[in-house]
Amino acid sequence: MKPAPNDHADVSLPATSSAAEPPRIELSGSWSVLKLGGIEGRLDALQRPAAGAAVVDGQRIDALDSAGAWLLLRLLRRLREGGGVVTLLGLSPPFAKLLDVVAQPARQGAPRAEAGAAPAPKALERLGRRVAPVLEEGLALLAFVGELAVAFATCVLQPRRWRWRPILFNIRSAGVDALPIVALLSFLLGVVVAYQGAPQLRQYGANIFVADLVGVSMLREFAPLITAIIIAGRSGSAYAAQIGTMAVTEEIDAMRTLGIEPMEMLALPKLVALAVALPLLTVFADVAGVFGGMLMARSQLGVGYVEFLDRLVKAVEPSTYGVGLAKAPVFALIIVVIGCFQGFRTRGGADSVGRQTTRSVVQSIFLVIVADALFSVAFSVLDL
Repeated sequence: MKPAPNDHADVSLPATSSAAEPPRIELSGSWSVLKLGGIEGRLDALQRPAAGAAVVDGQRIDALDSAGAWLLLRLLRRLREGGGVVTLLGLSPPFAKLLDVVAQPARQGAPRAEAGAAPAPKALERLGRRVAPVLEEGLALLAFVGELAVAFATCVLQPRRWRWRPILFNIRSAGVDALPIVALLSFLLGVVVAYQGAPQLRQYGANIFVADLVGVSMLREFAPLITAIIIAGRSGSAYAAQIGTMAVTEEIDAMRTLGIEPMEMLALPKLVALAVALPLLTVFADVAGVFGGMLMARSQLGVGYVEFLDRLVKAVEPSTYGVGLAKAPVFALIIVVIGCFQGFRTRGGADSVGRQTTRSVVQSIFLVIVADALFSVAFSVLDL
């Protein structure tokens, strides 16, 4: 009659062992998390045989899970501490495979533990570690721009796919709601430009040229740039936070499951809306900035409103106004692409949303300024 299997794990060192044979440790029972009982204490109390080699017999093990495999590995490691050879025999193939899977992390960490502290990375290695994530993010950004272009072309070819309600909502939130802050900052910037130029113009008796200074600087450079920076901090961050929150809460995955394309639903309406709103905001910033400079010219240089406007019309050419206005759609594209891109890259929890939102604002402002510098170089070459 076959003996009933042992319900609990057991380990024993038989007393009968010849001098020529290595000591044999027999394992039996169920080595599972529910049946281990006090086996861990017995393993700690087990003394390693004095001989240089030992045999661990696992033939009578009835059950083995990851907890039991971990204890068995701990036993083998303890027996091998003296440098002797310990052989595991009789373990069934499924149990041996499980033991190998559990032992893999220990094997991977063993060379590091033996080698001690890793040497400090060299300068070239540190540079590579810093550049590699930047290159990866750049390639991902190019892929995102391609997906956005495909979505735009699809909606152009199939006009019924346009989502006009989100577009109008984003025009209101990014355009109309931003009018007060854009007007205030542009007005103050016009005041600053006129105030800083007033002493130099007064010194040479060229007070009337304050209209040239304010008009050209505001319409060509400051108005589109300050408007884009405001929108990058206000709307670009909102885009990243909104899409990032949806990514964390798996709403974007739910949209794909329902057959809704997230690029058409989330990114494309923002792009169209800001491409319409930012040029209009730039025109509004031009008016507010020139108005602030006109007030300062009246108070500091004694230049009347009529004289200022008359000189402004002569100083500002249509190309100057067009150059500033042409920058706005490009700035809008940068802000939307970066904000939505960082939002879609959000992974994890709330901390990731905040991190990606910060990145979107920093990268948007940086790229807007870079684009403005490139515009200045290009227009200078083209003599515009």
